[in-house]
Amino acid sequence: MKTRILIALLGIGWLAPGAMALEVGDKMPALGGLLPGASIPGTSGKVVLVDFWASWCGPCKQSFPALNRLHDKYAAKGLVIIGIGVDDKAEDYKKFAGKMGAKFPLIHDAAHKAADKFAPPSMPTSYLIDRKGGIRHIHVGFKGAKTEAEYVAKIEALL
Repeated sequence: MKTRILIALLGIGWLAPGAMALEVGDKMPALGGLLPGASIPGTSGKVVLVDFWASWCGPCKQSFPALNRLHDKYAAKGLVIIGIGVDDKAEDYKKFAGKMGAKFPLIHDAAHKAADKFAPPSMPTSYLIDRKGGIRHIHVGFKGAKTEAEYVAKIEALL
């Protein structure tokens, strides 16, 4: 609740008028309803990492190799990573996505429907969801090997 109040008061993040940021313990919203027409992988019964990023975000560029390593290591064990780019311009999204070589699905959220629902406070922000669809961890930012190690520990605990 404190996070929701702080974000609302400061007017930061991707909050639409009247929206509230998702928090640990909340259920993951159905991405298909937020991103119609997007090719969204099946997430039922899976551990899911939803990562919000933008082409202008330096730490986002640093996070992609780590996310690829997580995908390589844990996809066969039930981890699904979904990268959601929030760039307004399709060209910026496509250029960044092409450079990053993601091994996991990327979705363009130009209308910010998913970003408005999740309300990430900054880029990148990742949401780690358990097999029952509950948000278990929210990670803001990316600090190299330290963040990757945190992801590994949390993912292994959920798998």
